[in-house]
Amino acid sequence: MLVGAMQLGVMYMLSFRAYLYLTVSELLLFTVLTPLYITLIYDIMSKRRLRWGYAFSALLAVIGAGIIRYDQVTDHFWTGLLLVQLSNITFAIGMVGYKRLMETRPMPQHNAFAWFYLGAFLVAVIAWFLLGNAQKMPQTTLQWGILVFLGVVASGIGYFMWNYGATQVDAGTLGIMNNMHVPAGLLVNLAIWHQQPHWPTFITGALVILASLWVHRKWVAPRSSQTADDRRRDCALNE
Repeated sequence: MLVGAMQLGVMYMLSFRAYLYLTVSELLLFTVLTPLYITLIYDIMSKRRLRWGYAFSALLAVIGAGIIRYDQVTDHFWTGLLLVQLSNITFAIGMVGYKRLMETRPMPQHNAFAWFYLGAFLVAVIAWFLLGNAQKMPQTTLQWGILVFLGVVASGIGYFMWNYGATQVDAGTLGIMNNMHVPAGLLVNLAIWHQQPHWPTFITGALVILASLWVHRKWVAPRSSQTADDRRRDCALNE
């Protein structure tokens, strides 16, 4: 329940509040730091030494997403920046927490996600009573349809697939792929709303993100695994 409350409930509350202070471009730009939070929080939760190679490959993904999303920021955005970073951190805590839970206490994931959704639902109910406005409820069938799609498909099925995938990869890959939503989102925006991205920065940034994944899978992850095996072997010899 706590994982769902953090990753969906609190994260969305902070993100929605950030929209009051930031433009869409600024908000998207400031979310690109999430891969760093994911790799660092995973190492902390795993009680292991910080793996700076993972942080480096995540930083490459941050740079790639930043290239795509950078636009001129407004003068008054510090409150929004703080809210977005808190949102990023709660999202990372929730996702890494779910990954660690499946690693340490494995269970059928459809059972785990029932509690995940319950935690998110409780936060949503509390937020509605504190901040909700009944006069701004959807008024048309189209608006209700969009709301149901966002809740059931985008957040419901989407987060189940995302967190299931998180349990199948290492923390570095998870952090890097988190920023793939930037080029993917722009392509969806192009397909639905026919809004052209700035192609030079889009292509450059996407290539940097893909390069960060290649670097991580080719060099960083194997070396980290070998280092961990060497440490375990040394500990066994010392005993």
